Amino acid sequence: MRKLALLLLALSLLACATPRPVLYPNEKLERVGREQAQRDIDECLARANGDVGGSASSGAEDTAKRTAANTATGAATGAAVGAAVGRSAARGAAGGAAGAATATVVRSILHPRRHGRVDPVYARYVNRCLRDRGYDVIGWRRR
Repeated sequence: MRKLALLLLALSLLACATPRPVLYPNEKLERVGREQAQRDIDECLARANGDVGGSASSGAEDTAKRTAANTATGAATGAAVGAAVGRSAARGAAGGAAGAATATVVRSILHPRRHGRVDPVYARYVNRCLRDRGYDVIGWRRR
């Protein structure tokens, strides 16, 4: 059970990425090319991190936080149920924790778009930085 939970968590982490700006293919993008545009995006992201301190959280970070919280809840519930039915509280805690962790990771794999958030101030900063360079940001997407 534990190995399955670790495997699912690893798969979830590989499937998640940090949101990044998506650029409209305007004249600037056509002139400089995608590689230069990605370097400009990276620079604006770095400036935003330094100037406003926000960030775009990856789905992996969100999944890890939810998994930890749900695992603790599952362990507590499992221990209580194990003790209440006259079984081992420790075994109940282990089963509850494994079940909760597995369920959280599976949910994150099946519904990946719910995870990965961008701080609004951070996103506006990056959008403005890119606009000042001639790009047109049409949204944010995990890549």
